[in-house]
Amino acid sequence: MDAVDLRDIDTLAEVTTSDLEWFPVFAARVEGDAYRGREGIEKFLGEVDETWAEFLPVPEEYRDLGDRVLALGRLRARGRASGVPVDSPWGGVYDFRGGEVFRIRTFLDHDEALRAAGGPVE
Repeated sequence: MDAVDLRDIDTLAEVTTSDLEWFPVFAARVEGDAYRGREGIEKFLGEVDETWAEFLPVPEEYRDLGDRVLALGRLRARGRASGVPVDSPWGGVYDFRGGEVFRIRTFLDHDEALRAAGGPVE
């Protein structure tokens, strides 16, 4: 999460697989709705910076689900052109393979994130 906040592409590339699939919320979706690998990380974070003056997922809770981690919290953002603030529920599902993240899926609804993670909806 810190690497995303800092736009640290090198650290993100180190903790993800070369075939990473990233399905973010609030992004111009590409190639089958996913950003792929290091190039996808660079593209997504570049688009975030172009679109948003502020973009900060704030995890408030993590759940270890074995081969995946569920993060639940809030997304705080502000549009670059509009200045419109966003404060929304946010959830991220991080799937691991061999100790590295191979898929990231984010949602603006905690129940959707819980369903995607395979957990019970609260």
